[in-house]
Amino acid sequence: MRLYFLFMSMVLIVFGQVEFTSSDLPIVVINTQGENIPPDNPRIVAAMGIIDNGRGKRNSITDIANDYSGNIAIEIRGSSSAGWLKKSYAFETQNGDGSNRNVSLLGLPAENDWILYAPYYDRSLIRNVLIYSLSRQMGRYASRTRFCELVLNGTYQGIYVLMEKIKRDKNRVNIKVLNPDDISGDAVTGGYIIKIDKPGDEYFTSNYAPYRGANQSQYNRYQYHYPKDDEITTEQKRYISTYIHRFEDEIARARYADLESEYDTYIDIESFVDHFILNEISKNVDGFRLSSFFYKDRGGKLYAGPIWDFNFSFGNVGYYNAWDSETWQLDDYLNFALGDQWLAPFWWYILKEDSTFIYALSRRWDNLKSTILNPEHIEAMIDAMVDSLAEARERNFEIWVGPGEEKPRNDRGWFPPASPIMHIHSYDDEILFLKNWYRARFQWMNSMIPDPPGYRLNTGRTNPEGFILMGNYPNPFNRHTIIEFKVPEDGRVQLIIYDILGKPILTLADKYYYTGFHFERWDGSDSQHRQVASGIYLVRVIYKNRQFTHKLIYIK
Repeated sequence: MRLYFLFMSMVLIVFGQVEFTSSDLPIVVINTQGENIPPDNPRIVAAMGIIDNGRGKRNSITDIANDYSGNIAIEIRGSSSAGWLKKSYAFETQNGDGSNRNVSLLGLPAENDWILYAPYYDRSLIRNVLIYSLSRQMGRYASRTRFCELVLNGTYQGIYVLMEKIKRDKNRVNIKVLNPDDISGDAVTGGYIIKIDKPGDEYFTSNYAPYRGANQSQYNRYQYHYPKDDEITTEQKRYISTYIHRFEDEIARARYADLESEYDTYIDIESFVDHFILNEISKNVDGFRLSSFFYKDRGGKLYAGPIWDFNFSFGNVGYYNAWDSETWQLDDYLNFALGDQWLAPFWWYILKEDSTFIYALSRRWDNLKSTILNPEHIEAMIDAMVDSLAEARERNFEIWVGPGEEKPRNDRGWFPPASPIMHIHSYDDEILFLKNWYRARFQWMNSMIPDPPGYRLNTGRTNPEGFILMGNYPNPFNRHTIIEFKVPEDGRVQLIIYDILGKPILTLADKYYYTGFHFERWDGSDSQHRQVASGIYLVRVIYKNRQFTHKLIYIK
């Protein structure tokens, strides 16, 4: 506690450029005891206190730190953003001996790895918080967030966002722990977190160029995020790299060999659909090519996500046509960014034109367009966030460049150009631009995504719980058939294929589904990956202890 009182006394003496005594947001106070946080690692030990008296109550810098008080190890985070004047930080909560200390901060689930994100280039202050919230509403994990104000070494630093770092954890990316001795059999199949990003962690390289004619240096790098590159074993590297290479080989067949691809045996299509929607609805210029995460659980498929880093989104940046609300960002990479070393993987372009992917996209969009992604809902979310920052943003823009002023400053490295369509004179203008841009983007995407097939909607069989098994298409089938169903509320669903004698031959799916339309594809194979004989089969769907059965006809 002596260390905490030391940095509290410093805060009371020095306020920097802004008079800061209290806030309606939580206050984070950090003291490095006179040591500078180095720009390029390593972390240094500091003391941190968080003051949070609860929602609706004021927090004063003279209050005792009642949310957290103790040691942290802190570093500057970011790539190009590390050179911006307003720094973002990563920190680890620690015990006195330097070991990890799992704690809940500002009501977020307990962990030890955290981020203090500095909204700087994004002068709405809310883009990351907004899109992460949308992802979670859609049933996809994204970092939980809390707005706060930061005092560092006695100097007021403005508005920050406390965020969860992307990490394997039961409350974050909930996949199996992969131990060093998990090197064979089912154990080696998961869990993994992989990312496509600028050089950093150790990586393996795609065997395919992002576009035809690209040179070797432009092939995508898949980096090991979990297990960390200094912890993952040779056998685990071999497994996950082989898995992704096989996925790429399989999906490449659709482009280069004009054969029907079975790529969905490797990836969870619905997660890739959601990833596509979130990055395109915000037109995130880095969304598919940088800070692009994927994860794979033990025995499962590859999932897209969690999403990450959206400060260059919603029309907020001036390169690669990212401000244009009426083009696909994926297409703009090929139209404006062919010389860039960091482009989206080739398979995103195949997915975007693939009939199975489009089918899933149309169904998912139909679920979301009148609910979570509806402009009215988005504007209500924006208004709530803006209201929560009404007091603090005035202080923030006293020390950092505000809306309508010159572009934010940096002390080293590249700085992104401003959007050419943003004509901002005030914070109200900034928020109005964000709302209008989103509405235009939504309308354009709504015109581009085809309506879902509707001819089977009235053939489904419903029940008191509202579950609908809509049958399959085509039926009879030869290569594969799509089995479609509607889940009335989030829950576990099992799909089991039986032969005509009632013998189970394959568990097609057994997982948690969010509310809405879903489908699974069956290719006529059994649990041993052998093609079944021509004939009649049954799919039995189990939801909330009720069973629904439908007849399938397979013809070789």
